[in-house]
Amino acid sequence: MITLKGIPAAPGVAMGPACLYRSELRVLRRAITAEQIPGEITRFDEALNRTRRQILDIQKRLAEGLGQDHADIFNAHLLVLDDHALREELEAGLQKQLVNVEAVFDDIIQRYLKVFRKTQDEYLRDRTADIEDVRKRILRNLLGKQTDELGRGNEPVVIVAHDLSPSETAQMHKRHVLAFVTDIGGRTSHTAIMAKSLAIPAVVGVEGATNRIHEGDSVIIDGTHGEVIVSPEAPSIERYQLEHRRHEELDRQLLHLKDLPAETLDHHQVLLAANIELPEEVSSVIAHGARGIGLFRTEFLYLNRPDLPTEEEQFQAYKTVAERVKPHAVVIRTMDLGGDKFLSPMQLPSEMNPFMGWRAIRFSLARPEIFRIQLRAILRASVHGNLKLMYPMISGLEELERANEILEEVRRELTQAGQPVTESLEIGVMIEVPSAALLCDLLAPAVKFFSIGTNDLIQYALAVDRVNEKIAYLYQPTHPAVLRLLKQIVDVGHAGKVKVGMCGEMAGEPMMTLLLLGLGLDSFSASPVQVPLVKRVIRSIEHSFAESVAQQALTLRTGKEVEAFLLAKLKQVAPDLVEQG
Repeated sequence: MITLKGIPAAPGVAMGPACLYRSELRVLRRAITAEQIPGEITRFDEALNRTRRQILDIQKRLAEGLGQDHADIFNAHLLVLDDHALREELEAGLQKQLVNVEAVFDDIIQRYLKVFRKTQDEYLRDRTADIEDVRKRILRNLLGKQTDELGRGNEPVVIVAHDLSPSETAQMHKRHVLAFVTDIGGRTSHTAIMAKSLAIPAVVGVEGATNRIHEGDSVIIDGTHGEVIVSPEAPSIERYQLEHRRHEELDRQLLHLKDLPAETLDHHQVLLAANIELPEEVSSVIAHGARGIGLFRTEFLYLNRPDLPTEEEQFQAYKTVAERVKPHAVVIRTMDLGGDKFLSPMQLPSEMNPFMGWRAIRFSLARPEIFRIQLRAILRASVHGNLKLMYPMISGLEELERANEILEEVRRELTQAGQPVTESLEIGVMIEVPSAALLCDLLAPAVKFFSIGTNDLIQYALAVDRVNEKIAYLYQPTHPAVLRLLKQIVDVGHAGKVKVGMCGEMAGEPMMTLLLLGLGLDSFSASPVQVPLVKRVIRSIEHSFAESVAQQALTLRTGKEVEAFLLAKLKQVAPDLVEQG
């Protein structure tokens, strides 16, 4: 038995067999006879044809949605498919090596990639992404794999991976994935956020997990305390079973609060909503008693697909969510692509620091043809429920004004075409960049609400990469500088008659609820499973108590002092939640 320590990313405990997941396709070598070569060539030709059809289909969709210029980015992919030199080298390799065509093809392409990466020719270096994409498409077609199979087997498993992208996490079939463990990552990566939304226990930043855990090993995952126990012995299994029962009992108790308001003992009410990534999560929002959706992360509609979502697809998604939760509000955040969420069909350039690069509102304003399609879908859906619109990563007034200009242009186009749209669509901004926090007084007259995105605000304010496990100890939501920023945002927002909410992971932490309530936050939005925890704290205290906690916390000098203080206060009012970690 060994115990591995990592970063607690999504609470809960689970036990099951380990399933090692590699997003990279595994190409196995097998010997063939000379008589089998024609069959291998036929298999390769069939894979090429399937790949060609897939790429042409993507081109067609892009041309229809964005214009031919954007569709032409796949011309390089088609050229690779028609490379006669590659074909001759492949046939010679089959004759010489007498191994399966996948292995020969992969050897050739890997050799090409190695040369291209070392060349001084910038054009050739830029073609490596095209070749790599074609390589994966052809191999998938040869192997008969259309997508990575993540948790799609018949047996429930614990996924063990070096890393998981948000799009890969979104593929998890909850009934087959008990939990997951990764070698790298941080507690506020979007992979961890997705795990919370799916109610899947997760531990990230477990150094060497993929080397120390083997396929089929029995493992216990404690996502609350950040522990992974490999090949557990009887005492550990008994402790796990006890912890599992405790979690289930607490969940049952908390769900009794489902239909009660988020109201303090002295009748101070706040709005308690939920965050979602996909329309299917609305059932969980309703089941956990959230009052609407405070953050709809629409970028997940763009992931796990070879093309861009159409206006009609987006309209149907937004309409469905709006109708299911009305009369409660749905805050739709425009696409926050970039950072650790990449759009597969766009061939976006790699960046040294993607979290501070071409992402979110910057991407939308630079690609208005994509942005306008999303805005059209949102405006069309706005008549079907209580929709609100929010822009991510606003850093100054110019971005907000330009985004609103595009929105009004789209509104006029729809109105002139006879398409009904609401005239009362509320506009808000994410406050997640320090410059926006310092400029709240200038932003307030142009919006109806602020929503504090603490995940990014903390990493930018403290200069801490939130998905880098090596510096995870520096990522402190309780840092005095963060507390001062939060107080300033709330105070300035209220002075400008703007409602101030929070949709970052901090909004779902029971310990932080005391502080945030005391600072005057108007609304909280968290993963659905965290909503009952926050409501439990709110309904256990008087608002004056929370105000006192916030005042005292603001006088403390270090993040550790603040954390210890808040934990002690939480233990006074909700000791069962402290036992949860």
